[in-house]
Amino acid sequence: MTGASPARIGLSGTNLERAADHNQRVTLHAIRVTGSLTRVDLAHITGLTPATIANITKRLLAEGLIEEAGRLRGGRGQPPTKLVINPNARYSIGVNIDRDHVTMVVVNFVGQTVARVSREVEFALPGEIRTFYQRSVDKLIKRAKVDVGQLVGVGIARPDDLGLVDLPGRPAAYAEWEKADVARLFAEPLNLPVFVENDAAAAAMGELQLGLGQGFSSFFYILISSGLGGGLVIDGAYFRGADRRSGELGFLMSDDGRGARSQIQNFVSLSGLARPLEAAGLTIVDMLEAGGRDERIEPIVDAWIDDAVERLAEPLTAINCLINPAAVLIGGRLPGEYVDRLADRLSALLGERALNAPVLAPIKRAMLAEDAPAVGAAILPLSHFLLPKPNALWKAQGRIAESRSLS
Repeated sequence: MTGASPARIGLSGTNLERAADHNQRVTLHAIRVTGSLTRVDLAHITGLTPATIANITKRLLAEGLIEEAGRLRGGRGQPPTKLVINPNARYSIGVNIDRDHVTMVVVNFVGQTVARVSREVEFALPGEIRTFYQRSVDKLIKRAKVDVGQLVGVGIARPDDLGLVDLPGRPAAYAEWEKADVARLFAEPLNLPVFVENDAAAAAMGELQLGLGQGFSSFFYILISSGLGGGLVIDGAYFRGADRRSGELGFLMSDDGRGARSQIQNFVSLSGLARPLEAAGLTIVDMLEAGGRDERIEPIVDAWIDDAVERLAEPLTAINCLINPAAVLIGGRLPGEYVDRLADRLSALLGERALNAPVLAPIKRAMLAEDAPAVGAAILPLSHFLLPKPNALWKAQGRIAESRSLS
């Protein structure tokens, strides 16, 4: 993870009694997102007293969550010690279940994937997913060279209405997912807490904690997977809406190119891209493995990107007008080169057509891209046990800049 400047983050602690856990989480996160900080930096950033910071960092060092990493040079007197996160302090497992694949990752405390396994399988039923997990997880942990005692939990990311959305090829038996207890599927063989989240929400929250979200307090996340998902982060917190269904970009309607209207995700998704690929005797797996180097695939994907941009232009104009996000971030299984191409063309088209929008947010590829839901899912247990609540992540921005200028 690229370290952020202390002046770009806004973290606020409290000196109230009985707030030790919150203050420790905020301090830990401040070190995490910047890469390294001194105790003086931490006091400026969090608003905590030097004595409180000294006690907190002593506990964090004792628990092995942070490490001392040399001293800063160039000032007068004894140079201050830099503090960094111990990446091997804790680990988590993330699982992404989708209609065309299942991916499992082991992620360390700074969000790096240290082991990964993925299986391309269409419309796998709950029992198949449970079997795959139970057969794979021990091998995955050994490959990561992680002690089970260092794992804090398992995060699961899957689309809402997994068994109901009528994407191409969905068998009737797939409706079984609507009655499945997802957490129970992952109860064995590890006795770990299980956290279940929508895939776009998990990807957006992972991006907030580890990616470009550190530079944007509010953003809209677009997840391109077998369907099309969206996630909304406002003031450093994921916004779910009244019925926990905010950001459902894929259900919006657009012209289907044949005089009718259909859901955007029927085309702007890997399921939608699969159709022109299959017409040419190719598959999504062929596209993923080619990495932009197959002359048969390139014109097909390029044409799909042009059509996808047309279908996304109106919804993105509405998002800019209604939400005014600082950025629109795109992630998912679509290879990064194609995401960049999609973002560039979408930005250009909005610049031409969305003249009514007061402001247009930049459109960028998310930092956590192809495995974003799995990595985001793995962050869920880490966030629950070790990181501050989301609304604590974006406070006191002006004071931080001021404190840095006075130091």
